[in-house]
Amino acid sequence: MKRKAVSCISLGLSFVLLSAALTGCTFGFASDPDDPNEVVREDPIDTSVDTFQYDDSLRGTKITLLNSKAEIQVALEKMSAEYEQKSGVHVEVMPVTDGDSPYTRVVSLYNSGNPPTLSILDTTDVIALAEEKAADLSEEAWTAEAEGYLTEVNGKVYSFPLCIEGRGIIYNKAVIEETLGESFDPDSISTLGEFTALLERLSAAGMERPLSLAKEDWSLGAHHLQYIYETFDGTSEGAQEIISQIKTGARDLHSYQRLDEFLNAFDVLKKYNVSVKDPLGADYDEMAIDLADGKTAFWFNGNWAWPNLSEAGAESEDAYGFLPYFLNNDPEDFANKMIQASPSKQVMLDGKVASEKEQAAAKEFLNWMVYSEIGQQMMVKTCNIIPPFRNNPYEPGDPLSRDIYEKVHEGRAFNASAVVPNDHWAVLGAAMQKYLAGRSDRQELIDSIRTYWNSQK
Repeated sequence: MKRKAVSCISLGLSFVLLSAALTGCTFGFASDPDDPNEVVREDPIDTSVDTFQYDDSLRGTKITLLNSKAEIQVALEKMSAEYEQKSGVHVEVMPVTDGDSPYTRVVSLYNSGNPPTLSILDTTDVIALAEEKAADLSEEAWTAEAEGYLTEVNGKVYSFPLCIEGRGIIYNKAVIEETLGESFDPDSISTLGEFTALLERLSAAGMERPLSLAKEDWSLGAHHLQYIYETFDGTSEGAQEIISQIKTGARDLHSYQRLDEFLNAFDVLKKYNVSVKDPLGADYDEMAIDLADGKTAFWFNGNWAWPNLSEAGAESEDAYGFLPYFLNNDPEDFANKMIQASPSKQVMLDGKVASEKEQAAAKEFLNWMVYSEIGQQMMVKTCNIIPPFRNNPYEPGDPLSRDIYEKVHEGRAFNASAVVPNDHWAVLGAAMQKYLAGRSDRQELIDSIRTYWNSQK
């Protein structure tokens, strides 16, 4: 992803201890699980060509896959069935119960002596578990295909990057053009001032409040606030550096430019929020409807929001995309030119309980996703995800994921993931909710951030 910032996440044991385990909450990354009774339009999978070399000695092997990405549960089941038909290896896909923490679930299974062979987890969960529970995947061939998207712990790769997800300010191009009566070029907006002027023009043209802001603590405490870490220099290492400075007190938050810029940007979003009169009463699903119907033109979210937009009536041919989270008026600042996108979900292979044959079958399944013609198609067309593997020739079908995909391949996305304690989004999300609702001022919010990190020493 990032041009100066496309480096791997290389974290030492101190960061593992710092992050403990993010509770594995989806932060809105996952929508509702697929409804097996719902008629879903799918791109057909061409199974006529399959040059992948299967290991016949693995036939009859049974492995399990713990899935924490709810919206691809049915898709993974279809993928595993296709793989079994070809390989003779059975993959049981185990969903994490809605509301449960994937980290807690996988630890519970380890404690019971029956862990899943493979586990789809958040990156911080993998970091917390890697050296104690996971198999070393550093020598797997697919690591060369995912350069820049690998998570390393003390120099070793313990997880398979499943997908890239990105976030920013979603726009509905047709609605903007209809409201203003002119064509709209997303690339013409490159600063916070220009974005503010666009919001003002839309407001003057009759769209009084052109933007939606989710009230959920995971959105405010993770998706919004973590920009103050991730935009330090656009790298994961930089995010950890600024977190360390804040935590030790070496960085005064009142003089931290990125925090000041972030709050300036957030104040603009607050002002034009469609739910400005009752921001904590905003309904997440209603925001998708508002954007699809044209009540609003923008929604801060990620490409995981497409199922919500689709259910609200958006079509895959519609012109939706992302604007950056504009932080200032410098058009050369990478934060104003790029969107954040990173490998949000990782697949960890059990290295403690799984037999040698089960581990071999699991590795083959991962390689099948990357190297088989069928697996490559199903990653994109069936699971509807953006694979981080450069050899996959297929492009996502929905406009949000397509836009992320294009920006990643054009060098217009930065890959930074902040590793934070598991209660960060909840504690500081609550502080952000107070600020969103006007129940605290900037000084109080900054004090809350400082108090939180002081408690982490």
